[in-house]
Amino acid sequence: MFHIIGLGTTVPAELGSAALSALAGAQVVMGSKRQLATVEHLLKAQRQQILPALDALRALADALQNQTIAVLASGDPLFYGIGGWFAQHYETDALAFYPAVSSIQSACHQLGLSLQDVDVLSLHGRPLDMIRRKLKANRHLVILTDQHSQPQILAKECLAAGFADSKFWVCENIGHDTQQTHVFLASDLIDSNQCFDPLHVTVIHIQGAGGVLPEFPGIPDERFVTDGKQGSGMLSKREVRLAILSLLQPSSGEVGWDIGAGCGGVAVEWAYWNESSQIHAVEHHPDRLSCLQANRSRFGVVGNLHIVPGRGLAVLDQLPHPDKVFIGGSDGELEALLDLTWQRLSSNGVLLASAVTEQTKHRLIAFSEICGGQMETVQVAVSKGEHLAGQIIYRPQLPVTLFKFSKPHHG
Repeated sequence: MFHIIGLGTTVPAELGSAALSALAGAQVVMGSKRQLATVEHLLKAQRQQILPALDALRALADALQNQTIAVLASGDPLFYGIGGWFAQHYETDALAFYPAVSSIQSACHQLGLSLQDVDVLSLHGRPLDMIRRKLKANRHLVILTDQHSQPQILAKECLAAGFADSKFWVCENIGHDTQQTHVFLASDLIDSNQCFDPLHVTVIHIQGAGGVLPEFPGIPDERFVTDGKQGSGMLSKREVRLAILSLLQPSSGEVGWDIGAGCGGVAVEWAYWNESSQIHAVEHHPDRLSCLQANRSRFGVVGNLHIVPGRGLAVLDQLPHPDKVFIGGSDGELEALLDLTWQRLSSNGVLLASAVTEQTKHRLIAFSEICGGQMETVQVAVSKGEHLAGQIIYRPQLPVTLFKFSKPHHG
């Protein structure tokens, strides 16, 4: 039995009666050196075990699971804590959790911020780029950081996104005698040489003109890195992209495939607005792959956009079964891709494909007659205004026809 005990933020730890009882009854107490020192006055004959890195934790935990184990957790075990790891790897009846106040909660209370009104992000051990999807005007961000995401680095991200007026609070050593809070403007913080204690929480009120990162669906074409001139190249244009995503109707927690992802217009926007979905973008062209990588970083979707180099038929068997699929490019293998993706697609899933040529349209219509799903099709024809001889004219773009196939539920 594993007892996952939150230590809160105070030193020494202030534990409730249930947590104290679990700690006293444990045969083994696991935690970091700092955590073990925090409860040292409460320990008697229990064996003390330093908590290893996660890649070694499973073997150790399995070896000890026939004993009663107390696992010490910073703050709240199930809020960006070790409790989540145990919940993923062990059955519920083998676990007991003892909540406590987290440093996030303490920082919000210190600043008078309601928890339901802030966005929480952990950059501890995660790519810095992830902050970019969170940088939206007037939001409050509460961030757990590491050595790669110190406050000065976060301030640079704010400036790059057009939010130089953002206000920073760096809350150090919360719950300790040495607790203190430093206040900065982003524009001042980037030039600061101040070193902060590793135990800190950064709170940011995002302020400034912005205009660099998207605030609403429909990312302008020129914001993407492409293999052509600005706003062109192998990229689904904004109006078509929005129609594609509207037909796909992405939902939380889904797996999506974007086959023939090009420079990533659809895949990036899909991942950007659906943080809990896992999107797999398949592309084989080297220049487009490079653009796709750059856009993944630029828009901060490094956590849920997975780039799959290669041609569709050669790599799809490596991917998890999809709930939604978009085929934007087939390299002459459309029929085989349709058959394979339809077979792998989950019940109630959606397969969407685009067509520009009449030949491709006929192939998609033929597929609709044999797949057994419900088809919906729409043609998107866009004319964009431009100035010519002092007048505005509307220049038509190639129409794009979209075919949506909904797979029936198989009970």
